[in-house]
Amino acid sequence: MTGLAALRRDAFFMPAPGGGRFCLLTMPSRAPRGALLFVHPFAEELNKSRRMVALATRAFAESGWAVLQLDCLGCGDSAGDFGDASWQAWVNDVGLGYGWLKERFGLMPALWSLRAGSLLVSDWLASSGTRAAWLGWQPVTNGKQHLTQFLRLKAASEMLAESDARAAMAALRDAMQRGETVEVAGYALASGLVAGMERAAVCLNAAAIAEPVVLLEVVSGDRQAVSPGLARLVESGVQAGADVTADVVEGSAFWQTQEIEEVPALIERSLVALERFV
Repeated sequence: MTGLAALRRDAFFMPAPGGGRFCLLTMPSRAPRGALLFVHPFAEELNKSRRMVALATRAFAESGWAVLQLDCLGCGDSAGDFGDASWQAWVNDVGLGYGWLKERFGLMPALWSLRAGSLLVSDWLASSGTRAAWLGWQPVTNGKQHLTQFLRLKAASEMLAESDARAAMAALRDAMQRGETVEVAGYALASGLVAGMERAAVCLNAAAIAEPVVLLEVVSGDRQAVSPGLARLVESGVQAGADVTADVVEGSAFWQTQEIEEVPALIERSLVALERFV
């Protein structure tokens, strides 16, 4: 028997500091061949990407993977407000989910990240000394740059002129440097979250990443190669001895499009990548 009816989904709250973390575990119809922890993206990208993540989770489970989706502190259906979150709390949540999977199934879990989830994965791998296979979707590799792009939403939403937008950005950063919580696009950003994200950057090296790493970018138009930034990251990882590859698939930027989009090619390519993890 295959398909949705063959899978089992268990929703529960995992105990954690600050309140329970909402988890959804999707199980294959047979004994799992591997365990996979999904690390979600930042802010509204989490909501925009739910459809694609659900489709991928089902496909991965049908191929034999037990997949755990965990909402970090203050995100999704987990306890707390977004303004309660710190970067370190989110990094700890990666370890929380990983440890739970490892204990539950007696397997070394692999990691699957989307967008800024890659920053959390990289920070956790480096701080914990864990070696794990990693599938990265559209990885954000520079936290400060990603945060700056997010802050620009405030200027855009207020239809500010360019000079006013620069002034608004400067005022936001001044407030955050004073330790104040600022609100952008309906999300409260606490200083502990901002400071951690600004320091975060994906690092691939043999000490932290001794298992296969596959990074996938979604592109549109005629581009057939990964972005220059990702190419440089892969090159640095390879030079350090990491087993890292990157590739592109054609599709829409489902994590930010106005309408809910699907990119079947990304799931198909990911299934091929997961075969390297078992």
